Amino acid sequence: MILIASSERARATRHARTLANGFSFHRSEWMEGGDDASLSPTVFLVEQPAGAVLAPHFHMQNQFQIVMAGHGRLGAHEVAQGSVHYAGAFTGYGPVVAGPEGLSYFTVRAVLETGANFIENARGRMVRGPKRHVQGPPLPAASDGELAALPAPRSMHLIAPQPDRLEACAWYLPPHARIDAPPPAPGGQFHFAMAGSLRHGPAWLGGWESRYLSAREPSCRLEAGPRGAQVLVLQMPAKAAEYCA
Repeated sequence: MILIASSERARATRHARTLANGFSFHRSEWMEGGDDASLSPTVFLVEQPAGAVLAPHFHMQNQFQIVMAGHGRLGAHEVAQGSVHYAGAFTGYGPVVAGPEGLSYFTVRAVLETGANFIENARGRMVRGPKRHVQGPPLPAASDGELAALPAPRSMHLIAPQPDRLEACAWYLPPHARIDAPPPAPGGQFHFAMAGSLRHGPAWLGGWESRYLSAREPSCRLEAGPRGAQVLVLQMPAKAAEYCA
């Protein structure tokens, strides 16, 4: 399975929401992969207004979050553009606190899930098993000049490779450069075009658009456009066995 997250879809689906606990935000759907219980890739953007606080909570699926814009705090960590956070299934995290200019971040999952389980009133839904979250550093978007000046592709890890193949890596590609991405992890692989443009068939992804490759897909080429590309490559691990019974 290969799916695309598009800014056009995001613009068409952006809407305001208010949760039962009073938390208000805007949400847009960038990637919608159906509702299959084992594979339904999802990418959506949360726009959290200045000073807003999303209370500690957990989800039942593995997920990444990527800060697109703004500053804030996730638990004890300061976050800003390019910060990548991973939370395994049934792992509590938060609060998520938006700074004075707000905080916009993608939520990225290989399996659809709706809603959040707020720890204050959802402890009965928590399941015993491994609890895991990993936080990467902020990573500003590269300028066209920085990408054009690259003598060759280079990469940096935001989340170091783990035994279960959890990983988050940023690739910097000069104009028209090509590299082969690693094979997808058991939960699949996401590519985010953070700066410049990334070829997908006859089209180009840019402006935080992304694509998903399921575990059965072969390795995919990362090819930069005429302005180069800064690409986040996220490797999603399989859900822990304790949560799959």
